[in-house]
Amino acid sequence: MLRVVTANLNGVRSAASKGFFDWIEQIKPGVLGVQEVKAQHEHVAGIFCTAADLAGHFHYAQKKGYSGVGVYTGLAPSDVVVGLGLPEFDDEGRWVEARFDRPGRKLSVISCYFPSGSSGEERQEVKFRFLDALYPKLMSLKDEREFILMGDVNIAHREADLKNWKGNQKNSGFLPEERAWMTRLLNEGGLVDVYRSLHPDTTDECYTWWSNRGQAYAKNVGWRLDYQIATPNVAKTARTAFIFKALRFSDHAPLTIDYDMTL
Repeated sequence: MLRVVTANLNGVRSAASKGFFDWIEQIKPGVLGVQEVKAQHEHVAGIFCTAADLAGHFHYAQKKGYSGVGVYTGLAPSDVVVGLGLPEFDDEGRWVEARFDRPGRKLSVISCYFPSGSSGEERQEVKFRFLDALYPKLMSLKDEREFILMGDVNIAHREADLKNWKGNQKNSGFLPEERAWMTRLLNEGGLVDVYRSLHPDTTDECYTWWSNRGQAYAKNVGWRLDYQIATPNVAKTARTAFIFKALRFSDHAPLTIDYDMTL
């Protein structure tokens, strides 16, 4: 069984101080994807470069204290791909891909952090450009190899994926264009939202992010923004999924999925 965890840390040092890596030691994943590391190499090396016998591979943002992603694996990858090859997004540290190639199978595990458009129109346009670039990238990758894309997607796909969907239809994260992109990815693109494949009907239990304002966490006024999206052959091996909310390491909760497969 391969246990895969994805978590937006809202700062690796902050999450560590709240017990995130102690929790990882307890649940022992085979793969860990993290987003919003908010650190540089000098902050990670020798401190957060390993976790629960997993070795980390990172893509840092040029801007200090911003964005950044990592993927930790127990098995050494055959290759690590850092960035999408697009400077606008690679400067922000949004993609790291660990590849595991062996005879008869090519598999990637990817940690990806989608831009947020909530700060204004300019960042929303960046988000739209990211989605436009990412779709063909994922389609090309799907033609070459199996994969699990872990990450903070910053999109609540369905009405069931956020508490106040009626009041958020004009807000970033639940815009019609963003939701249509996700629908296209899963339908025409043939990829699988693995959590939803296991829990098609959950509502309040599915949230992975809560605003720090207005007692959103206490009232469970949340959004499902953190996903594992996989190729069909990988997705069909998924057996269990759970969102860990007992402790708060970040404004996001980790999503864990167990797959009946190996790297």
